[in-house]
Amino acid sequence: MSLRYLQHLEELGEDFDPAAVVRLAAVLQLTYDELLHGRTELPPGQSPPGPHPRLAKLTPDECWDLLSDHGIGRLALSTRSGPAILPVNYLVDAHSVVYRTSAGGVAAAVEGSEVAFEVDHLDEPRSEGWSVLVVGTAERLDDDTALLLAAQPGAEPWAAGARELRVRIRPTRVTGRRIRTS
Repeated sequence: MSLRYLQHLEELGEDFDPAAVVRLAAVLQLTYDELLHGRTELPPGQSPPGPHPRLAKLTPDECWDLLSDHGIGRLALSTRSGPAILPVNYLVDAHSVVYRTSAGGVAAAVEGSEVAFEVDHLDEPRSEGWSVLVVGTAERLDDDTALLLAAQPGAEPWAAGARELRVRIRPTRVTGRRIRTS
């Protein structure tokens, strides 16, 4: 649909339902302004570097502080089909990462298997950000531990369906990096 046609529809006033344009934008996963004027922002990571960028290693305590302030990360694990990287909602509990999944789902890591978990944050306008990586062993939690964690903020996953299995990542390595500009 051309931009001019959309503008014409909007100009029809009472003879046209402006909510239709909003619905069309929603179906296309765009905002109203993006539908009418196009996207103006660059894709993530395409902005130029900021002035005097500095890359620094984070301490384990800094990593845990950053992990504690977020709720979605990426889980990397081996599956029957090969490596997989999946977004998961998570909690930090006693210097470990806990997430919920379905017992037969892809994210249901095998007990004792090695997994990786990453969280990052980007500040595009300032060309700054950080990334934390947790590598560790997957441990399926028993019902009593799972019930204690269920009441914490962020414990409810975004994905629909039953997510009765809770998996803890017991870290063997926690590393992080931060890039800042001056």
